Amino acid sequence: VSHPGVDGGHPSDVAFLTAAPHPASSSFRNTISLDQLVAEKIGTLTRFPSLTLAVNGGRSLSWTRAGVAVPPEGQASRVFKQLFLQGSKAEVETQVRALETGRSILDTVGEQAKDLQRSVGARDRARLDQYLAGVRDLEHRLAESKGWAGKPKPKVAAAPPADPASPAQYIAKVKVMYDLVRLAFETDSTRAVTLMLNSVGTPVVQIAGEAITDSYHNLSHHGMAEEKLSQLRVIDEWHMKLLADLLKGLKEAKEGGETLLDRTAVVYGSNLGDANAHSTTNLPTLLAGGGFKHGRHVAFAPKKNYPLPNLFVSVLQRMGIEAASFGPSTGTMRGLEVA
Repeated sequence: VSHPGVDGGHPSDVAFLTAAPHPASSSFRNTISLDQLVAEKIGTLTRFPSLTLAVNGGRSLSWTRAGVAVPPEGQASRVFKQLFLQGSKAEVETQVRALETGRSILDTVGEQAKDLQRSVGARDRARLDQYLAGVRDLEHRLAESKGWAGKPKPKVAAAPPADPASPAQYIAKVKVMYDLVRLAFETDSTRAVTLMLNSVGTPVVQIAGEAITDSYHNLSHHGMAEEKLSQLRVIDEWHMKLLADLLKGLKEAKEGGETLLDRTAVVYGSNLGDANAHSTTNLPTLLAGGGFKHGRHVAFAPKKNYPLPNLFVSVLQRMGIEAASFGPSTGTMRGLEVA
């Protein structure tokens, strides 16, 4: 599978959940990501319309309808505090005042931008339209946040996590984020989470008992050298172990007479089919849970890839969201069946 029109090597990560074409071009403008579409449709049902998380880096998988990146949170301790730690009455009142102040600032800036819009050319007007759409989206988010501010947060038995100090503790960072994702879904704090697992800029990964001698990014550009491939294999196997633990935790949690995994669609993949060649075709993509039939490999033509956005349509419809298309999709995903 792949995204039709998405090329450009590393920059394609910004289009992994949007399918917006040509992300490396100078005129690129992103579109809404899968999670933010879910947040638009059902985000009001939970305290947080969505959670945008990242490990080692500020690049985001989440993009608003205006094509603006949602900044990711990389510190597990801050995410835990937002999700589960109830502030004092005074702290809550301060938070509400801050939300109200933010709303009034946006009102003022929005009016000023509209005045400017009448006096600029077509190209700048298009950029202002994008900006104003972002302002409207922020206003909506602020209004929703204010409504939840006074409601008690859920209580969990888990202790607040300690943030791994070094970027080299990559595996530990991934694990603690997965634990938070599970807790967020268990407590129905949100219905949409993205987690960017970034290898660019990550130093030599520390794994107990393993001899990793090169940076994660350099290992991905292995040139078919066995020494690099063997070290990359160790990291990739750890990724699969951690993902398996996440799925196991979701499967052990019960909700509405089903397992939480049955009610949670986990889409796991990469924006590169071959990181060594910066290829954006033949993307390895895994789908777990969500009430679909599993335990099999659905293969498509490697020379003429099947559109990955079709999977997004299937997931949206399974969540009860009316969606006939997503970006360049051609329908729902062929070969994917409901359990």
